[in-house]
Formats: sequence, structure tokens, C-alpha cells
Amino acid sequence: MSTAPPNRLSQESSPYLLQHAHNPVDWYPWGPEALSRAQAEQKPILVSIGYAACHWCHVMERESFENPRIAAVMNQHFVCIKVDREERPDVDQVYMEALHAMGLRGGWPLNVFLNPDAKPFYGGTYFAPRSFTQLLESIGQAYQNDSRQELDQSAEQFARALRTSDLEKYSLHPSEAAVSAEQFKLLVANLSVKFDQEKGGTSRAPKFPMPSIWRFLLRAHAATGSPDLLQQAALTLREMAWGGLYDQAGGGFARYSTDTDWLAPHFEKMLYDNGQLISLYSEAFQVTQDELFREVVYDTVAFVERELRSPEGGFYSSLDADSEGEEGKFYVFTQDELRELLGDEEPLFSAYYNCTAPGNWEHGRNILHRRASDADFARQHQLPPGVVADMVQGWKARILAARIHRIRPALDDKILTGWNALMLNGLTDAYRAFGEARFLALALRNAHFLQARLRQGPRLFRNYKAGRATIEAFLEDYALVIQAYTSLYEVTFDAQWLREAETLTEYVLGHFFDPTEQQFFYTDDTGEVLIARKKELFDNVIPGSNSVMAHNLHRLGLHLDNSHYRELAAAMLKQVQELVVQEPQHLTNWASLYAALLHPTAEIAIVGPAAEAMRHELGRHFLPNVVLAGAVVATDELPLLRQRPAQNGQTTLYVCFNHACRQPVHTVAEALAQLREAR
Repeated sequence: MSTAPPNRLSQESSPYLLQHAHNPVDWYPWGPEALSRAQAEQKPILVSIGYAACHWCHVMERESFENPRIAAVMNQHFVCIKVDREERPDVDQVYMEALHAMGLRGGWPLNVFLNPDAKPFYGGTYFAPRSFTQLLESIGQAYQNDSRQELDQSAEQFARALRTSDLEKYSLHPSEAAVSAEQFKLLVANLSVKFDQEKGGTSRAPKFPMPSIWRFLLRAHAATGSPDLLQQAALTLREMAWGGLYDQAGGGFARYSTDTDWLAPHFEKMLYDNGQLISLYSEAFQVTQDELFREVVYDTVAFVERELRSPEGGFYSSLDADSEGEEGKFYVFTQDELRELLGDEEPLFSAYYNCTAPGNWEHGRNILHRRASDADFARQHQLPPGVVADMVQGWKARILAARIHRIRPALDDKILTGWNALMLNGLTDAYRAFGEARFLALALRNAHFLQARLRQGPRLFRNYKAGRATIEAFLEDYALVIQAYTSLYEVTFDAQWLREAETLTEYVLGHFFDPTEQQFFYTDDTGEVLIARKKELFDNVIPGSNSVMAHNLHRLGLHLDNSHYRELAAAMLKQVQELVVQEPQHLTNWASLYAALLHPTAEIAIVGPAAEAMRHELGRHFLPNVVLAGAVVATDELPLLRQRPAQNGQTTLYVCFNHACRQPVHTVAEALAQLREAR
């Protein structure tokens, strides 16, 4: 750790920026002060982008940014700007795309060189100290002589490329074809060639969980009945849950696996992954009733509640991969450590979690992971069938107790609106599947926190730390909050959440929408103007904000009987429909919308004294193509509840498609039968 005097980053709230507050680099946060200085002095800009849980960001800081000699070169030749990509995804998005335009692979740390107009001319990711110093000196000298004109010309070319939208770049035009079962079959086939049919996931390392792929497979299975799709999804979920990617003792998933077997993770734990994976495993349990999936949901929620929940009800962003300067040290054990901890139980524990004396990872250490179900393990070791689960619970408790005495990975304790919305949505999906009151209590507390701390009138903020929300929200934040509030309505029947979702949707339509391309910009039209105003088209580790908004418009259009919303959702899909069929691995949340539009979405209204009980019963089933409304007494407040009384004082279920309703029924079993008949 550098002992240099604090720089400007010491005034920031981002834990990532604060990590660099004592570097000898004359860092600025992104903003008008730094950009104005570059203009005034006609100096090039070095923008360095990373995040708190990024392992190689820490390495580059130790090697270069804490080095006084390298810092002096940076300070002499550049205006130096540090960016937390999680707080400013808009800045990261622009300059990551610039790197790709240069023909380079992306990643973090991201280091991009700009001219004084903030237009990029060169960049890269991690640089070793010697090559970084040479690059700094080379660019610094070039900018002071005749080469500057050449660099400025390159910057102008890259800036023009950045202003080209993805729809233009990929020559996409609205599809004239309607969604069809035949094209959907081709879509699924094009996605399936990417699967690892032995270990699950996709067939390359590193392996990311990519929840939107497997949530799509569950929806495709529901739409087609294909057992192969369900088998691939279940295989992936089981292998991830058995692997080192999943924290076998404490619950929760790491960001990705470095190998194809899900064994060795990159150990940071991100809120956005875990929120989505709670949704995925909850839905998979609804389909399969697999107890492993239930266990993963309960333990992952427990991890988030224990290690990522703020006292105010928000959820923190991430846990670092490193502790004591070593990646994964908090989570791994030597066999000697396990023997001391577990005594005579160590051999059985090591057999269960595949730990060995030489270690299954680095430096003789072991990553806990499984290779067999509890039933198979019991048979292999001649144990009574029920005893394994009890042993495992005891082992987990002892491992967690041992970890208390270890130095914990650093916590990134900023709170991000979109990521909190993913966890909120995960908790509503878990509550829907399991009816666990604690899940709903956590969800409601988080929703009220978002309303109190990150909402101002019809607008949202992106971030919250130390009592302050300082950055205006992006489309990702709005889209994910709207999604979560719509889900929260469906598990509570509290109409305020649907109205809040509608208010936010109207704001997005007014300030983010581009009618020319029928898509939404990533940034608010009242916000800071960067060198390019981008749209997020593709689904990645977090589904793209346009695909989430398209889903929102489809669902809210049905809930609120708003034909404009529904038509816009369909028009948005048409813009990308051909690419979704041909390249679905990059557009799986769009593919889920395609699946939803293959058949009319069912509108179910439950009215009567047992509405809540029936909602719970219905929630045990995986019903991806349904919107659900309910009340104890019929009301005109929401369209799906109008003129739908509880008949003869009995709780009544109305199952409707395109405003045409089936015969009202009085049991969930009858409603499910009506859904099956309509397929």
C-alpha cells in the first residue's frame, strides 16, 4: 500500500476509487474538472477503468500505480482519470467498444488513451510495469511532436465508429416475418451447438454462469416440451452447484470458473450473479423439484443476507477474490488444516468434497467441490441414506466457524440500483417457488430502501454510499427496477408496485427512447453527454437493458391493458429478430421474449378470500408465460380485476388470452388444466 498523500479520489464514495486515493498518481475522478484541464493544457488523457473485486486491477495498482517512478511519467504527460466501471457503466461501455474497434480484446483493468476532446486513439487491458512505462513515454513524447496530428486523426476515426449504432453495424432491419415455431426450432439448434454436454455450460473456458441462457432453456422447454433442453439446463445447474464455482460451505457463486469443469473459480462474488442465480435455481426447482436446487437457493440467500446486506436494507456490490494478497485464500484448505478441524471425520469429508494431500489447486490447497449426489455418496460409502445430509450440514457449520478466524476478502460496500433490483427479483422468484416468508420480507425491505434512498420523483439514482446517491441512473437501473417491481406485485398483489413500475416506464419512454431505431439509449437525455450515446443491444452476464425493457413492456402492457406497450415490445424484438435466431448465444434474453410471443400470454386473475393461498399454490408451478393479478375483492383499480367478482362467495380464478376468458374456475388444478389445454 502506497503512503503517498491523498489525491482527489479521497473525496469519492466508490471503494474502488478510494483504493487508489493514496497512489502517487495525480488521479482525477471522471468529470468536468479533469476534462477541462486536458482541454486547457492540451494534454492527452489516460482513463483507467476497473472495479473493486478485480484481481488484475489490484495487480496493476501494486506494480504500476503505486510505483513513484511510473506515477511521475503518468503525471508528466497525462491527465489521469480513474473510473469505477460499476458506478459509470456508460463511460466503460464507450471506451470498451473503442478497444474492440481497435481490434483488441476487452477486459479489466481497461486503460485507454484519449485526446483532449476525450476521443480514444489507443488502449489495452493489463500492462506489465516495463511495457506500461515504455508506452507512457512513447505516447507522451509523440503527443509533443509532429505525431500528435496522426493520433488525433485516429481518435476522430474511432469516435466516428463509436457513433455507429449496433443496428447499423450489424445491418439489422425490422423482420417482416412473424415469430414462428419453425424459426424457434432453428434458434434453439443454433444455441445448442455451443453446449458442453458433459459438464454443462458452454464449451469454452473460462466458463461464466450466464443465467439468461439457462433461464431461456427452461422457457424453451415450457414452450416445446423438449426433454433435451431441460436435461441440458439441469446438467448445467447441477455441475455449477457441485463445482468450486459454488461456495460449498457458505453458499453463493463466484463470478466465473477458469476451467471447463467448474472447479477453479475466479473467487470474487458479485451481487448481480447471485441475484440472477437465485431466480434460475428457483425456477429450475419449480420444473424439476430437485432438492439440490432448493438447497442452493436457501444457502445463497443466506450468504447474501449474511455478507452483502446493509443495515438499511440495501445489498452491497461484491466481495473481492483476494485476501492477504492471495486469490481465494479465504475459501481453500490444506488437508492438514481439514484434519485439525474435523478430526476423525476428515477422510469422509475429503471424499465428499474431493480434497487430497497434494491439493486439487495451488500450493497444496483444496477447493471444496462435489462429484456425486448424496444418495450415490451414501451407497459408495455404505452409509444410511438419510445420514449424509446431516453430516454435510455439520461440516458446513464447522468450515464457516473456521473462516471466522481468517482475514476476510474486501467488501465493495457501494449499493447499485440495478444490481439490487436483480437481487430483489431473485427474492421474489424464490418466494414464488418456496413460499418462504423470510424471502418476501427481505424483498420488501429492499424495495422500500430503493424507494427511500435511490428514487427522486419519477427518477432513479445509480449508486448509494455513506448516505449519498450521486450518479443519475442508466437504462439498466430503470429496466431492472421495473422488472423487479412488476414481479413484486405478482407475489404480493399490492398494486402500488405495479403503479411504481408504470411511472418509471413512462419516464424511460420520455427520456431514453429512440423512435428511429425503436430501441432505448443507455443514458438519460438530461444526463452527461459523452462522445457517443450508446444503446445496449446484446445480453451478457447481465441481460441487456433493451431486452429487459422489451419484456417489461410486454408484461406491463398486459397488466395495464396498454396496447402501445405491447406493440412496442413486439417492434423492439422485430429489430433484432433475425440476429436472435442466427446468434442466440449473445441474445438469450431476447430469445426468451421470442418464446413468450410464440403463444398468447395467459392473464390470470384470482379474486376472493383465498386469493393469497391460491397465489402460493400457483407459484409452486413454473409458468413463464403468465401474468398474474389478484385481490380479495374485485376492484376497478387494475384492468385484469375489473368485472371479475368472486362468484357465489367462492375464490374464483379467471384464465384469459387476448381478452378472451375461459370459464371461471375455483381451484388451481382447474386453472392449470385450462393453461395446458391452450398450449
